[in-house]
Formats: sequence, structure tokens, C-alpha cells
Amino acid sequence: MESMKQELESSTTLSEDPAGQIAHSRSERRAKPRTWEIPPAPAPAPHLDDYKSIVGEPVVEELRFLARGLAKKTLKMVNSTAVGGGVAEMLNRLVPLLAELDVTTHWDVITGGNDFFEVTKAFHNALHGAPYELTREAQEIFLTYNEQNRQRMQFNEDIVVIHDPQPAAMIGARKDTSAQWVWRCHIDLSNPHPQVWGFLRPFIEQYNAAIFSSQTFARQLPIPQYLFYPCIDPLSEKNKKLDDSFVQKVCDEFGIDRSRPIVTQVSRFDRLKDPVGVVQAFKLARKYADCQLVLAGGGASDDPEGAIVLKEVKEAVGNDPDVIILDLPPWCALEINALQSASTIVVQKSLREGFGLTVTEALWKGKPTIGGAVGGIPNQIIHKLTGMLVHSIEGCAYQIRYLLTHPEFATQLGRNGREHVKENFLMTTNVRRWLLLLQILLRGGKA
Repeated sequence: MESMKQELESSTTLSEDPAGQIAHSRSERRAKPRTWEIPPAPAPAPHLDDYKSIVGEPVVEELRFLARGLAKKTLKMVNSTAVGGGVAEMLNRLVPLLAELDVTTHWDVITGGNDFFEVTKAFHNALHGAPYELTREAQEIFLTYNEQNRQRMQFNEDIVVIHDPQPAAMIGARKDTSAQWVWRCHIDLSNPHPQVWGFLRPFIEQYNAAIFSSQTFARQLPIPQYLFYPCIDPLSEKNKKLDDSFVQKVCDEFGIDRSRPIVTQVSRFDRLKDPVGVVQAFKLARKYADCQLVLAGGGASDDPEGAIVLKEVKEAVGNDPDVIILDLPPWCALEINALQSASTIVVQKSLREGFGLTVTEALWKGKPTIGGAVGGIPNQIIHKLTGMLVHSIEGCAYQIRYLLTHPEFATQLGRNGREHVKENFLMTTNVRRWLLLLQILLRGGKA
């Protein structure tokens, strides 16, 4: 009888006893998740032939053909962090693939103190339209670290690509080289802070070309501008197909109940990703449809605000047993993959967004996806065709409720979204764009 009683108690649902033993058990498990003190050894990078099963042999052979005229050419990529964030993830895959095509590619990461990254984070927010008072001290900090990095690096390559605002002033090294210099901007510049953009623009105008992630980000510049959509690698640990047993293991570890609908947002704890707004939308939607919320994120070495935002999120959640907050290190790609794969709906309710590769990841996994109608997200989510676009907390709550109560429509969205990613946002398409641009630049900018 005692064993039967225990079995009945263990089968009690949260809806029957929301403050009961199971909710308490899950909360305890979430409070002490497994820690990853040592990053695992990186998985070997895939080869071009590995993509044939996904995109087809003609696509791969086209890349080899386009690369013939670039043999022995050299390329340098410079950005602000080696881990954390979409830029680092893309470069980790792009660099070895270009090398396999005989385009030798070097990747350097700038260094800086907390004062530098606090300034560049403020610049980042201001370029997205946030208020900011640009001081002489901030300008000096920015220029000092850029000069230090410029002196530390060598620029002997044929083409140099500087990613985003943090190292933008390193263009000062151009006068000492014969290279073509490109500024690759991954952020939304559609409504930049006038002071900050006015400070950065003279540096950008010295480049040979600029690349943006959406046509709406382009600025009035005296240099050629190109449109490059960011991309995901379908063979990476974050996007490859996982065994369901591993997905279940990850969910068990974090106390996620796969028998109930799961709403997930994966992103850094950043105010522009609006994690607090996601919590509020979830609580509204849950009044009408049973679900649980997973907020999985972490920080990056060039983002000092993450801990502050994480604290704000925890305060908004309180003791709600249906909200799981996971502060994960940047090397937990398999776990992120499992969380997205287990999700019923994926949300990316950004207030501003350069592109939003977490949207791409969710679409690739065939998940019905809700995204803020900002930045590059509308390039991925075609409203009511490949996903749902929202403009408010209430709108997000409504779409969560709608998709949970219309599963056939949600399934069709997921199928459409995956095909949209396959056509436009995979790594092979990105490699093709780079090969074409390199040929244009090496001809002196003439197509």
C-alpha cells in the first residue's frame, strides 16, 4: 500500500497541485543544475562534402568552382570575442571552410579592459537607438584600446574584415597595407544614436566596403554596401539532429516536463532581448493555455550587463515553478540544441535585433516561432507563413496562446520555416557570398 501511495503521489500534475511536492522537487533540481567548469573539447569542424546530404552535391561543387580564382589568397577576420554570440559561432565554422577552399583565413580577437567593453556595450545599445551621453572620456577609452590592438596585430593579408563597432577604429592600419578593408556590421543601424554614429562614421567611411545583415540597416555612405544574411551551420552541435534520449536527459536534468507544452527563449540576458517581457507574456498566456517557460541564456566576454539583466529576470519570475531560468556557459551548444528541440514554441521577443540567429536555429528545427518585428527577424519570419511577428507583450501572449491551441497551423509554420532557412540562411550560402565578394574586392570593387 505504501508503494502504491508513493506512486500516486509521484503522478500528481502541477495543475492539480501547483504548490505541491513535484513543483518543489523541480524547483530544487533547477536551483542546482549541473555545472560546466571545463569546456569540452570542440567537435571537429565538418568538411564541405559533409553538407552534400543537406544542400545537394551541386551546391558544394559550385563553392569549389567559385574558389578556384582565390587560391592562395589570404583573409583576416577581426572581432571582439571568440565565444558567446552569433558572430563567434559563424566565424568558428566559416574560417575552416574557407581554408578548405584554399583561402587562408586568419581570425584575431581584440582585447580590452572592463572600461573598454562597458563603453562598447553602451555604443552597441546607442546604435540600436538607446539614449546615451557620449563623453570625451568614452571616446578616449575606445580609441586607446583600438590603437593598442592595432599595434598588437599584423595585417599582411589581401583582405581584412573588421566585425562590428568594437574594433572599427583599427582602420587606421589601412594606410600601412595594400589590403582591401571591409566593415562587417551585425547590428541594427536603422535608427542609430546621432552622437555615437557621428563619432563612428568617419572611421567607417575609410573602409573599401561595408556589409549589413538587412537592407533596412544600410546608411548613407560613400563606399559600396553589400547585404549578407547571417547563417547557421546545420552540422554544428547546436543544430544537428539529436537522439531523443539525449533531449530527454537534458530536460530531466533541468526539471522540464515534456508532457506539457514548452515555450522557450534562448538568448543572452540582454535588455534588448526583452527576457522580462517574455516572462510577462508567458504569464498572460498561461491563464488560457497550460505551458511552462524556459529562459536559457548566458553572457559574453564583451557584454558586462548580463549579470544585471539576469537579476532583473529572476525578480520578475519570483517563485513561479513553471519558469525555468538557465544561465549557461557559451560552450553548451548541445544542451541548447536539446532545449530548442524539446520546445513546443520558440520565442525571440527582441526589442532591437541585428538578425537573431536563435530564430534561424528554431526555424531550422521546424519549431513554430514567434519573433519581435524588429531588425533582421522579419527577413526570417514571414508573418503567418514561416512564423509569427509581434509588437508587444500582449501580442506575444496572444500568439503563444493561439499556437498552443492550433497545433496543425503551428506544425505547418514549422515546416515552412525550415525550408526558408534551407534556402537562405545556411553556412553554405554564406560561404558562397564571401567567395563572390572576395572576387569583387580583389578586382578593385568591380563586379
